[in-house]
Amino acid sequence: PLLALRVVNLLQERNLLPLGPVTPPTPCLPQDLQKINCHPEVFRSTLTSIPQTQSLLNKAKLPLGLLLHPFKDLSQLPVVTSSTIVRCRSCRTYINPFVTFLDQRRWKCNLCYRVNDVPEEFMYNPVSRSYGEPHKRPEVQNATLEFIAPSEYMLRPPQPAVYLIVLDVSHNAVETGYLDVVCQSLLENINALPGDSRTKIGFITFDSTIHFYNLQEGLSQPQMLIVSDIEDIFLPTPDSLLVNLNECKELVQDLLRSLPQMFGKTMETQCALGPALQAAFKLLSATGGRVSVFQTQLPSLGVGALKSREDPNQRASAKDIQHLSPATDFYKKLALDCSGQQVAVDLFLLSSQYCDLASLGCISRYSAGSVYYYPSYHQQHNPAGVECFQKDLKRYLTRKIGFEAVMRIRCSKGLSIHTFHGNFFVRSTDLLSLPNVNPDAGFAVQMSIEENLVDMQSVSFQAALLYTSSKGERRIRVHTMCLPVVNSLSDIFAGADVQAITCLLASMAVDRSVTASLSDARDAMTNASIDSLTSFRTSVLTIQQPGLLAPACLRLFPLYILALLKQKAFRTGTSTRLDDRVFAMCQLKYQPLAYVMLMIHPALYRVDDLTDEGALNVSERTIPQPRVQQLSVEKLSRDGAFLMDAGSVIYLWIGRNCNPNFLTQVLGLPNYAAVPLNMNMLPELDTAESQRTRVFVGWLREQRPFFPILHVIRDESPLKASFLQNMIEDRTESALSYYEFLLHIQQQVSK
Repeated sequence: PLLALRVVNLLQERNLLPLGPVTPPTPCLPQDLQKINCHPEVFRSTLTSIPQTQSLLNKAKLPLGLLLHPFKDLSQLPVVTSSTIVRCRSCRTYINPFVTFLDQRRWKCNLCYRVNDVPEEFMYNPVSRSYGEPHKRPEVQNATLEFIAPSEYMLRPPQPAVYLIVLDVSHNAVETGYLDVVCQSLLENINALPGDSRTKIGFITFDSTIHFYNLQEGLSQPQMLIVSDIEDIFLPTPDSLLVNLNECKELVQDLLRSLPQMFGKTMETQCALGPALQAAFKLLSATGGRVSVFQTQLPSLGVGALKSREDPNQRASAKDIQHLSPATDFYKKLALDCSGQQVAVDLFLLSSQYCDLASLGCISRYSAGSVYYYPSYHQQHNPAGVECFQKDLKRYLTRKIGFEAVMRIRCSKGLSIHTFHGNFFVRSTDLLSLPNVNPDAGFAVQMSIEENLVDMQSVSFQAALLYTSSKGERRIRVHTMCLPVVNSLSDIFAGADVQAITCLLASMAVDRSVTASLSDARDAMTNASIDSLTSFRTSVLTIQQPGLLAPACLRLFPLYILALLKQKAFRTGTSTRLDDRVFAMCQLKYQPLAYVMLMIHPALYRVDDLTDEGALNVSERTIPQPRVQQLSVEKLSRDGAFLMDAGSVIYLWIGRNCNPNFLTQVLGLPNYAAVPLNMNMLPELDTAESQRTRVFVGWLREQRPFFPILHVIRDESPLKASFLQNMIEDRTESALSYYEFLLHIQQQVSK
């Protein structure tokens, strides 16, 4: 904690970035508890020391909340099969490492403090095969574990995996060439879709009418059934539109091979997305499942039809951005109907013009689906976008999935949760309805302190996710985190987790932009940094000194806030397409912390001089670890090459006088003039330099579940402006430099 509170004068110390990743603070807990605490990648708090009272929290001016990544792919996950799942009789908390055993037969709940009996079965330890040591059971040794649930955890028999593919086949859609990619990807991955012998699949295509496909076993080829009355959608043959994948695989494969050609000559320009979604809901409501919708334009016919709301002239100048909220409640209402029937909708938006994502996105947001967005998608004109779509689709089709899920987050008596962030529907005060849950989804909650935590050394938080696996097993994944309670401001500051705070504030700001205005949200973020540093200066520092002073643990806070103000979601004065802005907002609310941080503050590395010094060794590979550079043009040197990892995109900037060795050995080019204007691949050359660079880029890509495109940038490249916009520390026509921003904050703090 002493290091965390070291006073840093931000106006003088300019090299604040750590050499590598920013690590979360470790809670000040007894060693034995800390050793088994939940991993911060799965569960973390904005404050690792919880204030004793709400008034103390208010004084610190820091937000209190939790960030979680509950269904994350884990390399090690203890799984427990037991006929009795031990829970507190009063508050239903699952037994966990932070309960207290009063003796062998009684345990005290760490959330409500009730004393419970230890059931007879729990006295036996299946791991050590010994009796009488309940504290050694896996449930009490692991902060993250999974139970295979007995029948009382089922409202109905577990549903099968059900997949419905809904495809826009209007002229616009066919022209992009996306159908080939989707059908090809499904053909390649059809045996890798998560499921068992009960898995079902179905297809709907739509333009101005809705087309169903009869895939009944015994047919010689798939049969297309057209419903042209979009005002009154019905299912033409209800029993053969959703079929068992194993029994009808050949018909499904036939359909996938023929679909791209079927609409090749279409002149249909209209698009009835709303009726197609109603059809999907009707088809899946009996079972539940996943709908994957591929959409390429603004819906123009039937319910849910939309008009363009974007005024291109208004993109740059406006202080306040209009139309961030939906134009209709159709998509939200339908999503809530879907949620009630355990149906989630994932939206793939592949478009070059405005699609009103603010309205369409509601279908995924409230049904616990996800949104994928590929602006300017085109098979010929944008090959890099096609590669990105292919890679994302493979991950999407083959990753783990949970069906008919609910998640509840409990916390110790005295604490309460008041706002949730992510994609779901809040069913009762603390129950999130997740018709599907996927390993790439993040969530956040805001908390308040309702009752003083006076006699408590620590408090606990528990997230329990109940879901049906693709194999039809009901499972419960439980994560428990324990944090100390403190009663001094300096201890609260010492435990501040700057990245978690930034991500929670970003989610809060997205809500604020929609309910109030963008300028309100921007002010609120700036004020968050001013207020917390004012509190630190007036209430924690004993000796007043000049400058803008921050504790070391919050030294990056103003930089991250400035980065948010310049991020696509919140920036002003820079031409930003409305859908791009809304998608950035979706990402901030839904992506887990590790991926959001790169979208807020990209990582810049110099890569023309990569060495093996300090390299990581991961499964037989040596991965160079260049140091992270500040995001400023003055860090770019003409004779170097710099790689910028911005999360969903990676830029490789080549200096005009770049080391010729790098050009030949890594890019395979004779000189700078030969660097093409749009280059998206590093050639596989048989040189040490090429190997090192490709391994480094591959390692960065592996760390996230989506595929960032690589853009090689030179002076004349069309994307140079996007690269430079990520130079957060520099001044632009419409935004302050980092130094100017610090001066602005200092002025407010010193008032």
